[in-house]
Amino acid sequence: MTNPFYDPYVILNRIYGEGAHLKIALAETPIEEFQRARTVKTVYGVLENDGYFSQCIRTFAPRNPKQSVRILLKISLYWLTVLKKSRYMVTDTAVDLCKKLGKGGMAGFVNAFLRAFDESKVIVPEGIEGLCMKSNFPRFAAEKLFAVYGKRTEKILLAKSGGISVRFERGEEEYLSRPHTETPFPHLYLFEKFARDGKFDEGAYTFQSVGSVAICAAVEPCERLLDACAAPGGKSVLLSKKCKEITACELHPHRVSLIESYCRRMGVRNVTAMQADSSVFRPEWAFAFDGVLCDAPCSGLGTVAENPDLPLRKTEADFAELLKIQRAILNNCARYVKAGGALYYSTCSILGEENDGTVRAFLQANPEFAAEQIASPLSHENTEFGLQFLPDTAFGAGFYVCKIRRFGGVK
Repeated sequence: MTNPFYDPYVILNRIYGEGAHLKIALAETPIEEFQRARTVKTVYGVLENDGYFSQCIRTFAPRNPKQSVRILLKISLYWLTVLKKSRYMVTDTAVDLCKKLGKGGMAGFVNAFLRAFDESKVIVPEGIEGLCMKSNFPRFAAEKLFAVYGKRTEKILLAKSGGISVRFERGEEEYLSRPHTETPFPHLYLFEKFARDGKFDEGAYTFQSVGSVAICAAVEPCERLLDACAAPGGKSVLLSKKCKEITACELHPHRVSLIESYCRRMGVRNVTAMQADSSVFRPEWAFAFDGVLCDAPCSGLGTVAENPDLPLRKTEADFAELLKIQRAILNNCARYVKAGGALYYSTCSILGEENDGTVRAFLQANPEFAAEQIASPLSHENTEFGLQFLPDTAFGAGFYVCKIRRFGGVK
């Protein structure tokens, strides 16, 4: 058996050092099966507490250590403060790995740090700064939320995931003896634990988020639908039940392959996946679709509970660039909607600029469209144009959806 800190260290080094996405790093890194559950828990736990652990290191380290040592210290701090493992065991394990990694020169520092660490001496600031430290949320985004939600912002940012979201096509009774939470959507449940088995490959169930299902629920049945930003394909597959023909687009070829694979696994035959840039006009699609869904690229800040690595990569400059992309996609895809058809805009964001802000700009530039009232069985806030779902009341998920009707143009 390897050192129990080794696998988490390798995965976290890819995330912190190489910019790898959490789920990709977990999928691509060989993990000792005996310790898989604990390894995954440790990786998520370190990322969820990154801001706080960084404050711990600042408090007890005379100067900021190199990244490799910071990662090792954060793993140790997670085991000490969250898993409540003994200081002796954690220190011994960390020092041992330090030496095995060829960083023996830092073993003394790691040993001294962990022996001196005292959680009661770590000061978490008051206000927004402290909330960002506890929630790992970017400050610029937290300030935007506080301006809208005030004291509720803390509940929103500290909300935890509701569990593993599984949507069943058949045979759900076999799994419902396990601890689970029902959602307001048919055949969709949240499980505390759910290991994939052979029924997944047979298409009996799939892993699909509450947000994804809620967005699909807002789409009305139609003959021809364009899913403009479709990968990995979950929405296209679910919408294939109420739309006769779906064209599912993605910018990158490998993501088109994801959609095709998803459809094959679920036995769906009325979805055509293709490569296309949804911000670039295709004349052959002008006024060609009864419905167009733009689940636009966004900050993803409504999914931090599921993707705790996400705040590591989000800056205010990135946010500004995303707004341009969202507006370009929405304005272009509107040209594909028939008169009387519907344009749907959705994100997995909780920031107003990406949601109502983008829709407002679109409506001002396109007077032949108007937002249409929609409803959802999932707890939400009614905004000026759509529905905002927030993590503290929507099973840890934050997302937005708006329905916009075209009243002019070609039939």
